[in-house]
Amino acid sequence: MAKHTENLKSDFLSQVSPLTHFEVLFDHLPGVSFFAKNRAFCFVSANRAFWERLKCGNESDLIGRNDFELFPAQLARKFREDDEQVIASGKPKLKIIELFFNSQGLPDWYLTNKFPVFGRDGSVIGVMGTVQSYSGGRSALTPHLQIDRAVSYIRDHFHEPVNLTDLAKRTGMSVRQFNRRFREVFGTNPRTFLIKTRIQAACEVLRSSDKPIAEIALDFGFCDQSAFTQHFRKHMGITPATYRKRE
Repeated sequence: MAKHTENLKSDFLSQVSPLTHFEVLFDHLPGVSFFAKNRAFCFVSANRAFWERLKCGNESDLIGRNDFELFPAQLARKFREDDEQVIASGKPKLKIIELFFNSQGLPDWYLTNKFPVFGRDGSVIGVMGTVQSYSGGRSALTPHLQIDRAVSYIRDHFHEPVNLTDLAKRTGMSVRQFNRRFREVFGTNPRTFLIKTRIQAACEVLRSSDKPIAEIALDFGFCDQSAFTQHFRKHMGITPATYRKRE
């Protein structure tokens, strides 16, 4: 029965015309962007929400370009790293949390899912994915209202001391319940989520100012420059000083 079902699917897909644009379906899913890239990491397809987000006039303005032409170097490097892993392994990467900062300096979280694209010979010929904003799709990303309260608090207070026990209390859950449900939604624990938010915020300051690194560390809730450097290296692969020089 399973083989028959798979044959029906294969027969149908083999008859699909290249003029059938599946990405158009995503235009009817509010808050969801779709993209596809080839093995050279150049965009070959995207839905309207994706190319409009990048200020492109149409999809053609995006085709053939890569992340380094469209995003800050720090973001582009992270996107490329994830794409390389998907293409090399032939396996998807799901629930990737990506952070962008808006004009008010507040973090906006996006949930990205990436999948390999296979050619007719079975080899991986590219990567495709969806991107959904947290603010634009809360009902889908946070099935538990309590988690939404915690995320909103982190968004507004990430630069201040945040006690995770107190954060759990704000949700009305025990620390154990809070950690489990948070991981179900975001694929990571609350502490790592908070640190990633702080690191990304620090990247913005490192890029745009000459503020001493020790001062930046304290501004974003780290106990000292040493702790900041340790976490920065873990998440970014380099030290804050090296990051500043590179950018």
